[in-house]
Amino acid sequence: MKKIKILQIGIGPLAQHITKYISERRNLEIIGALDIDPDKKGKTLGELCKLDNLDIRIKSTLKEAIVNKPDIAIHTTTSSFKQVAPQLLDILESGIPIISTCEELSYPWDTNSELAKQIDEKAKKIGVVVLGTGVNPGFLMDSLPTFITAVCQRVDKIKVTRIQNAIYRRIPFQNKIGAGLTLEEFEELKKNDLLRHVGLAESMHFIANSLGWNLTKTEDNIKPVIAKNNIAREAGMIKKGMVTGVLQTGCGFIDEKEVITLIFKAAIGEEKIEDTIEILGEPYIKSTIRDGINGDVATCAIVINAIKSVLNASPGLKTMKDVPMVSFFE
Repeated sequence: MKKIKILQIGIGPLAQHITKYISERRNLEIIGALDIDPDKKGKTLGELCKLDNLDIRIKSTLKEAIVNKPDIAIHTTTSSFKQVAPQLLDILESGIPIISTCEELSYPWDTNSELAKQIDEKAKKIGVVVLGTGVNPGFLMDSLPTFITAVCQRVDKIKVTRIQNAIYRRIPFQNKIGAGLTLEEFEELKKNDLLRHVGLAESMHFIANSLGWNLTKTEDNIKPVIAKNNIAREAGMIKKGMVTGVLQTGCGFIDEKEVITLIFKAAIGEEKIEDTIEILGEPYIKSTIRDGINGDVATCAIVINAIKSVLNASPGLKTMKDVPMVSFFE
C-alpha cells in the first residue's frame, strides 16, 4: 500500500496532536517538519511528541524541510489569513497541495476577497489545492448545518449553538478565549481585537453563499464569562470574578431580518456542553450532539481526513463545500 507523504508546517500544540494521529494511520507518513521556533530546530518529532521511532528532524526553512517532495502539506501556524498568506505562497511555489487550520482561510471570499483571489490564482497556476478547515470553522457551525438543509423545502433561519468546557482544550485555546484574565484585561484585549474566537464571520458567509443568500450585514458580539467560584486548572487558578472564557454571538442579516445566528460559548468549568443545530423552515429540524465534540480531537481528525478529498479535488483555493465529501478513511 502506497503511503501518502506529509510535510508538517508549524509544530505547536495542535500540530503535535496531529503528528500523533498521523502516526496511528497505516496509510500516512510524515517525511518533513518545519517550525521557525529556534527551540524546536534540530529536535525530532519523536522527542517533541513523545513518540518512538519518529526521527524526522524539525527544520527552520521550507527548503531544508523538503528533502523529498511530499504529497501534501499540513499547515498549522496562526488564525490570520493575512499573516499566513506569504507562507502559503511559498509552499505553493514548491508545488505542494495544502490543508491549513487558519480559521480565516475557511471561507475568505467575503472577508479577504483580494487575498483569496491571489491564493486561488496561484494554486490554479501550480495545479494544486489549498483548503482551510477545522472543526469550527470548517464543520460544526457551517458545513454540517448547511448539509442538513439538503432535506429542506424551505429555510427561513439557521441557528447553531456550540457550548464547550474549555478545561478540556489545549492551553493556547484557553488563552485565546481570555480564560484567567481580569475583566479589565479582557475588555482591553477585546477593544484591540486581540481576543475572540476567530471564524464566526467566515462561517456565516459560508452558509449564506451555500444557500444563495446575500447578507446585507453581519455582527460579531463578544462578552466575557465570569467565574462564580474559584476554579483550579493546569495553567493556574481562576479566582471568583475573573474571566473563564467567552460568549460570542454572530448574526447574519438580510435587510433587517436575522437569518443566521451562531452562538459560541467556551469557558472553563462550563457544565452544559452540547452542539445544537436548528433549521427553521420546512421541515423544522433540531439536532443536538449531547456532550458536544472535543474541538482539539475533531480538528486533528478532520484535517487528516480531508487529505483524500484535497488530493481528488480540482486546483484552486477551496472551501469544504468545494471538495469531495470528507470522511474517515483507511
